[in-house]
Amino acid sequence: MTIDPVCKTVITHHHSAAAIRIYDGHLYYFDSLDCRDTFDKDPERYRANALGRTLTVGVMGSASGELSPEQIRLARELGRSIAQRKFGLITGACPGLPWETCAGFREVGGFSVGISPALSEEEHLHRYHSPNDLYDMIIFTGSGLMGREVINIRSSDFVIIIGGHSGTLGEFSIAYDEGKLIGVVEGSGGITQILEDIVKVVAKPTGSTVLRDGDPSRLLARMIDFYTQKHYQRPSVFMG
Repeated sequence: MTIDPVCKTVITHHHSAAAIRIYDGHLYYFDSLDCRDTFDKDPERYRANALGRTLTVGVMGSASGELSPEQIRLARELGRSIAQRKFGLITGACPGLPWETCAGFREVGGFSVGISPALSEEEHLHRYHSPNDLYDMIIFTGSGLMGREVINIRSSDFVIIIGGHSGTLGEFSIAYDEGKLIGVVEGSGGITQILEDIVKVVAKPTGSTVLRDGDPSRLLARMIDFYTQKHYQRPSVFMG
């Protein structure tokens, strides 16, 4: 349930809203297009009527292997782009490209969450050899690597794939099968080079949409546009 910030109508089901807006990193839902248009004219006037939830972006990518300067550049740019839009960031609290994304995110500032496979910080550090810096919060799931992937995906409004090996492929598969909006950073290597072929072979209509772009900031902008225009009505298979 949420409230239209303009007319204050209660919207029981988010997917039945007439429109949504993402403003200052938060999601706002509207009962009518007129309310949306009124909000657009002066969002600061109305935002206090309904405190929108922070939109969260999940970034999944290579946690191991040697990273090229170009991969690091793309990951840092992606992190900065997410933070500049005041979105929340979710990663697997692992090293590699997710950590580089967090580093870029931290340069700008914002709230980031790491979803750890470990059951404690001790296990996180010494069994999984994962970092505990850069995150504002780490959730210790005790679910192991594969169990953690489900939590990563289901806690994210968008999912962005950068580089990646078999673990990232698992996260992509969950996101695709559950109808998520997925972005792929082209030029980042790893499984991003074969995902288009995988989707064609799978040929399964799940409601998921996969957008690809070599510019992380532009990719995020395209995802925002697609989400607010269409995907919010069915952001996953669990919605209506």
